[in-house]
Amino acid sequence: MDVLVLGGAGQVGTELRALAWPAGVSVHAPGRAELDITDARAVAAELAARDYRVVINTAAYTAVDKAEADVVAAWRLNALAPAILAAATAETSIPLVHVSTDYVFAGSKPDGAYAPDDPIDPQSVYGASKAAGELAVRTGNPRHAIVRTAWVVSPHRGNFVKTMLRLSAERDALTVVDDQYGCPTSAADLAAALATIARRLATDADAPTGTFHCVNAGATTWCGFAEAIVAGSARRGGRPVPVNGIPTSAYPTPARRPANSRLSTDSLTAAYGLAPRPWQAALDDILDRLVGPVSEGVSKP
Repeated sequence: MDVLVLGGAGQVGTELRALAWPAGVSVHAPGRAELDITDARAVAAELAARDYRVVINTAAYTAVDKAEADVVAAWRLNALAPAILAAATAETSIPLVHVSTDYVFAGSKPDGAYAPDDPIDPQSVYGASKAAGELAVRTGNPRHAIVRTAWVVSPHRGNFVKTMLRLSAERDALTVVDDQYGCPTSAADLAAALATIARRLATDADAPTGTFHCVNAGATTWCGFAEAIVAGSARRGGRPVPVNGIPTSAYPTPARRPANSRLSTDSLTAAYGLAPRPWQAALDDILDRLVGPVSEGVSKP
């Protein structure tokens, strides 16, 4: 079975390529230089080149603040490309798995986590372009799974865990926003879930379609996440620097961030039997790879 992975150089794409896929599954992940997914003819040619059974799109314009000024580029990759992919996969009867984001929500829900059917209300160019991409997939190919996620981290590329590790090695204290809540998510865990969904869609005509959320279990603030990263690094020999919380108002950014990015995974569990593990366990695995194992005589929490 041939699987096409788009965005293979990103955090999630890297983990998808590294997965231990079952025998008989071949993953193809052409880079940007090989395939421009904003070019309809190029996409059609790629789909015709092999007997693809499913497409997983992890490609996105994710520079949230830069997108506020780089509007056209953000919309090309986050909205136009999914529209092209949805049309092309529908024409060839190939299911499409598309990764989206918590930024499609306003983040103003007072309590609890967002469900997939909660009303969207993006507050940034990034969020609006991703919401448009969702609509393109939803209307363009009925055999789709849109998978929203949030706060993705891994040992690869730039992300919050790697930034906190670098800053904790350079500074005597860290200052991090403490009034934005969300669910840290391992790119490896997300990739495993995407692979499960993709394989089911490729082999089962009755596989559930629609919109789902996939994040690691539990929630925290960016400050709480930073504290856990620093503490985990310290157990592995890193510097135990203090982490001080500040309000969002003290750290203005071009793009507005959701205050509540918590996502409910209940529908994912009901549809595909997937119940993501706690984010703390996922973080430990990432720190093991980035920093090393826990120092002798020190136990994990």
